[in-house]
Amino acid sequence: MFKSGQFVAERLDDLTGAQIQPNGVDLRLGAVYEQVEPGRIGREGKTVGDRREVEPEDGVYALDVGGYIVEYGDRVVIPEGHVGFLYPRSSLLRNSCMLDTAVWDAGYEGRGEGLLEVHHPIELEAGARIAQLVLAEAAHEGTYEGSYQGENLE
Repeated sequence: MFKSGQFVAERLDDLTGAQIQPNGVDLRLGAVYEQVEPGRIGREGKTVGDRREVEPEDGVYALDVGGYIVEYGDRVVIPEGHVGFLYPRSSLLRNSCMLDTAVWDAGYEGRGEGLLEVHHPIELEAGARIAQLVLAEAAHEGTYEGSYQGENLE
């Protein structure tokens, strides 16, 4: 069963009232990157390719067609007994953009990342709400202790 937006909000810090939705919490755009070197995913491990930060002009990212890594500006904590799903806000979809994300396991804490697919040029203001985090109850053994634990918190 999915939790209410208020339940999700109570597990996050520094939210504005506009971020709290009936069924989740909107996450804001923190930073944008372009991958400049290949990564590798093998059977025994992974390497994330080097990235270049895209600099906004006057607080606005002008993005051409392509793929970008977005870092969310909000710190997320997925509580025990839950799993997090992140979905693009419909405004992105209506502007020919897609946000690809993965499952967020119980115990994850950090400022996560997603893949922004831009199919038509767009301008995104730093701090704009781009995704919605929802939490669902989930049975699990253990909590997340992977290499992305605590990412982008420094």
